[in-house]
Amino acid sequence: MVPVDATISRVRRDLIIAGLLRAGLLSGALACVLAGPMLGVHVDGMFLLMGIGAVWILLSVRSMQGTRLAADSPSLIAAGQYEQAEARIDTALRSFSLFRAGKLQSLHHLALLRHAQRRWRETALLCQALLAQKLGGLGRLPRATLLLMADSSLEMGDLAGAFAAMNRLYQYRLSLNEAQALQVLQLDYGSRVGAWEPMLANVGTKTQMSELMPPPNAARSQALLALAAWKLGHRPLARWLRRRAELLANPQEISADRPVLAEMFHEQWDD
Repeated sequence: MVPVDATISRVRRDLIIAGLLRAGLLSGALACVLAGPMLGVHVDGMFLLMGIGAVWILLSVRSMQGTRLAADSPSLIAAGQYEQAEARIDTALRSFSLFRAGKLQSLHHLALLRHAQRRWRETALLCQALLAQKLGGLGRLPRATLLLMADSSLEMGDLAGAFAAMNRLYQYRLSLNEAQALQVLQLDYGSRVGAWEPMLANVGTKTQMSELMPPPNAARSQALLALAAWKLGHRPLARWLRRRAELLANPQEISADRPVLAEMFHEQWDD
């Protein structure tokens, strides 16, 4: 198994080395172009410039090869082929990359793998390492990392860390899937801190959003809404939401690792 702490340290070192190398190659190319006109050096810099260009292309190709190794890791993780995914990610992380994006994407894939393996502490460490980097221009990577961070923090009982991660997500324009994931996380967080009224706010919109989710998340979301309604004494609404959740998944599956939901499902309500 890939050691997370050592991997994070190696990635940080590789990013520094790659940054220095990029700066050196670009500086060398600039010097080749400007040396003659500005310094009066009677040396044809074209050959040096071509050499620098060749090195850049060679390193770029090698970087792309390393990135492609881990490109299908998410699909392998989704299929439960964790060993194959880990081998590809490890190879990609150990390979040289001239560009930050490929290395950071591979680190994110490792966080996805650890999350799927329910190794919450390691997932959180990887997310922290990613969020410490400048992730601007990397598409959905910052948002996906914050969602992973929030979920892992909740699983570890780190409510402050989960709240901080969810709060940072408001800086971004979320896709529908990301907004759905955030709703489930917010409801889960609310159930842990007893924020029943905020959980039930805009319940119609939240119920409609739940209908668009995959069945496990839809069931969990509506069960949490039912819990909030139950806690606030809105029994007809709680009964309706609980029944909707039970149509999507078995109550034992919905309430797994969530004793407060199990309590609600065991509650006998008069019809």
